[in-house]
Amino acid sequence: MKQLRLQLLSFTLIRTILNSLHRMVYPFLAVLGRGVGVDIAAMSYALTARSLVGTLGPFTAVLSDRLGRRFGMLLGIGLFSLGAAVVVFWPVFPGLVVAILLSTLGKYVFDPSMLAYLGDRVPYERRGRTIAITEFSWSLAFILGVPLIGFLIARNGWMAPFPLMAILGSLIFAGLFWLLPKEEADRPTGKTAGWKGNFRLVLTSLPALTGLAVGLFSSAANEVVNLIFGVWLEESFGLQIAALGAASAVIGLSELGGEGLVAAFVDRLGKPRAINLGLSLNSLAALALPWLGRSEAGALVGLFCFYITFEFALVSTLPLMSEILPGARATLMAFNVAALSLGRGLGAFVGPWLYGAGFWLVVSGSLLFNLLAMLALRSLRQRL
Repeated sequence: MKQLRLQLLSFTLIRTILNSLHRMVYPFLAVLGRGVGVDIAAMSYALTARSLVGTLGPFTAVLSDRLGRRFGMLLGIGLFSLGAAVVVFWPVFPGLVVAILLSTLGKYVFDPSMLAYLGDRVPYERRGRTIAITEFSWSLAFILGVPLIGFLIARNGWMAPFPLMAILGSLIFAGLFWLLPKEEADRPTGKTAGWKGNFRLVLTSLPALTGLAVGLFSSAANEVVNLIFGVWLEESFGLQIAALGAASAVIGLSELGGEGLVAAFVDRLGKPRAINLGLSLNSLAALALPWLGRSEAGALVGLFCFYITFEFALVSTLPLMSEILPGARATLMAFNVAALSLGRGLGAFVGPWLYGAGFWLVVSGSLLFNLLAMLALRSLRQRL
């Protein structure tokens, strides 16, 4: 038990580091683009490609199942470290794109392997709380990691975070050998012959497909604003790099609050009702952004409301999705990761074009995607 607690703490810290590099792109999108001499549209294509990497999620679980959880986690950290190092030696736009793709692929190899490792060792009645602790790494990345990265960029330029992340990744790689003894972590984890059947089961299940659509459209609604908020704050109020990092901390606090609200209310409200409530409130928050955005403080308040409602909706979908196909639970959850990534890719693709016509159109696009998510949720509730 003591060793598991140490591993859990380490996993949360590791994921915070991985998520910090993953999330820093949003508030510093314009800064990174200027650093490599490209515009926001070119950077959005890079993020679209990054989101497509997430579609490999259903296949990464196969690596972990066949070769061991330890192998999967070490491979993920290795790819992350390699990605961060690429920019150090190749500080141009193609190098930045390769770094973004490799570090993201590493994250999507590490995360499912880590979750499977905990699933193998933690009883089901305690597993939800255990996994939830590691999920705090998302908000901690915005509260702690991104502001630190902003400080480093402000002092040493746009490249500053990448050598640090490469070094930290290498240290993590070495540390996992100590935390995860080979004879323990690579013991057989079960049969893997049924993955084709599970794929077919997911792709022919209407409840599963409508559930995936909820995640895809709600993720797209979030990403439309997510991609643009740093540029919007910089252009509207002239926020400096360090202030953009502080704005990211506000968003991290909102996500932390959203995760806490889910823990407190989702079971009482019921999962579909909680998701619908979150999507409805998120739509209202999006509509309020142009009015609140007339001042710097109002813009930050609006972003706080937008992100806390999205986080509430998103996290509420996880327990619902985990019960749609109990016989193919891991496969469906991996497909859910892919759907969320596709949604982010869709939002990243259309976001700059919408912003070119004005922030109001960005808000309208977010509202439209949320409405599509609510329609999919209504269809799902009729099939449950």
